Amino acid sequence: MINIDEMASFCKKKGLVYPSSELYGGLAGFFDYGPYGVELKRNILNEWWKFMVSSRQDVVGIDGSVISPTAVWKASGHLSSGFSDVIIPCSKCKNSVRADVFLEEKMKKALTTRETSKIDELAKKYKCPACGSAFGKSSLLNLMFPITIGSSETAYLRGETTQMIYLDFKLVQNNSRLKLPFGIAQMGKAFRNEISPRNFLFRMREFEQMEMEFFIKPRENKKWFGYWKKERIEWFLNLGVDKKNLRFRAHRNDELAHYAKLAEDIEYKFPFGWKEVEGIHDRGDWDLSNHAKHSGKSLDYFDEESGKKFIPNIIETSVGVDRLFLVFLYDAYDDDKKRGNVVLHLHPKLAPIKVAVFPLMKKDGLPAKAKPVFDELKKDFNCFYDESGSIGRRYARMDEIGTPYCITVDHQTLEDNTVTVRERDSTKQERVKISELKDKLKGLLL
Repeated sequence: MINIDEMASFCKKKGLVYPSSELYGGLAGFFDYGPYGVELKRNILNEWWKFMVSSRQDVVGIDGSVISPTAVWKASGHLSSGFSDVIIPCSKCKNSVRADVFLEEKMKKALTTRETSKIDELAKKYKCPACGSAFGKSSLLNLMFPITIGSSETAYLRGETTQMIYLDFKLVQNNSRLKLPFGIAQMGKAFRNEISPRNFLFRMREFEQMEMEFFIKPRENKKWFGYWKKERIEWFLNLGVDKKNLRFRAHRNDELAHYAKLAEDIEYKFPFGWKEVEGIHDRGDWDLSNHAKHSGKSLDYFDEESGKKFIPNIIETSVGVDRLFLVFLYDAYDDDKKRGNVVLHLHPKLAPIKVAVFPLMKKDGLPAKAKPVFDELKKDFNCFYDESGSIGRRYARMDEIGTPYCITVDHQTLEDNTVTVRERDSTKQERVKISELKDKLKGLLL
């Protein structure tokens, strides 16, 4: 398995992901998705939405604002110490590091609860990585991004997409006429002022989330927590992630978030260790209760069966799109020594380009025959046309971005209107009539 820096280099070379603002030296924790990366990312988003919303009758979606007033984040707890990182500054150059990350890397183990309470004492054993001087006293850095609206009003870029769902809970429930249990889902950007963004797309300052809040009756938490654990792991497996690279990890009581009664992470085995990709959380009624308290507005649900009002409990599934992007890349990445090139064995539903069309040569009328094939297929599939270089090199370029099928128009095509269909993983080729090509590909891809 290649390391994270090699993966970042591969992504840049292949048009998947670029460092943002590189022309001006870049900005840590921010990335741009290139022409193939944006397609892969869009496919991930689409597959999640289909699974979580479109294919279900009990989940609907919203698209909330990325900016909201201070009151929202006070009520949610994001402006408290619970949404802050401990930082330790250099006493000389003022460079700061995130305490837990720095110390765990130095100590080569996870910090215990007791060690976490003794950050300053532990930091005395080490020196600033920038200048070699001693560290100063630790402090807290809140992860929220404040902004100014108009001339003076302070608001915040959202630290998660979840809160918008809670704010719209009553409106969505009334408009959709949903009865418990039901879910509200959202995809979109979130922002966190990480002191030390690292590991490429794994920890960023601007990232994308896909979250679903499932509203339930009190005392049904265990049932639905187990249900969503099963549903979410199946989604990964159905899109081709190797089961041996996935695991659940339950949070200890001392590491639970301020809102959580119970939490488990789906972790992936990256080259830098087992790391969280998705969280399943039992949030109880914490969020709706706090927003009701701070806003002064009722967020009760009226249950027609019992004739009672109550605040629903919530089971949450929360996954980072950028981390998923890394998961699918790592799980698909294969440096095929026999072929002499990398092959991305992406699930066809995720592949940025579904079909590539090549004339075998740039002469003998082959491009003129290939172009109409491409023009017809691109109506139904994300296609790519290429007539530059040897056919072997063109196959390799498609392998490297995960294209499942390549269509080659050759001299036999001129005689019998058949083309070769080459499958990425096996490299096997099959001749198919042009008139049957679209139906054949639909059967393979859809």
